[in-house]
Amino acid sequence: MRTIFFSIFLVVMNIHVYAQKNGVEQELEELSMAKWQWMAEKDIDKLKSLFHDRSRFVHMSGSWKKDRELEIIESGSIWYKQADVHDVVVEVYGDDTAVLWNRITLTAHVRGNDVSNEFTVTEFYKREGGNWLLLDLTFSKVRDTHTIEH
Repeated sequence: MRTIFFSIFLVVMNIHVYAQKNGVEQELEELSMAKWQWMAEKDIDKLKSLFHDRSRFVHMSGSWKKDRELEIIESGSIWYKQADVHDVVVEVYGDDTAVLWNRITLTAHVRGNDVSNEFTVTEFYKREGGNWLLLDLTFSKVRDTHTIEH
């Protein structure tokens, strides 16, 4: 009888842990999607609170820190008009660290022209004070046949 109760307890605990992890993964996926929308809308206030003070951004043309990324978005020197997300993978490490990979087609307005590129975007997040903050956003140019292994 104890064995049955213990087995049931373990199954319930595994379901609970699995559900929590899926909830965190879903939360991060939704946060990432909101980030793309905020970038398209040039919503600097929301982005400022999402980006960690020591965050870094890696683009095709260079890399920089939070203040420069916000300046670029606000000025429109890169306008992230539309990010079509094709695939998302989230890996959570412990209670406070996560990595998210997006495979996207990004339409952006750069130097007076609309351009479209295929990217895998890597996002590193850290939970601080109950909120997920973006530590790093790295664009890797890929072919449109590129896939993210789940």
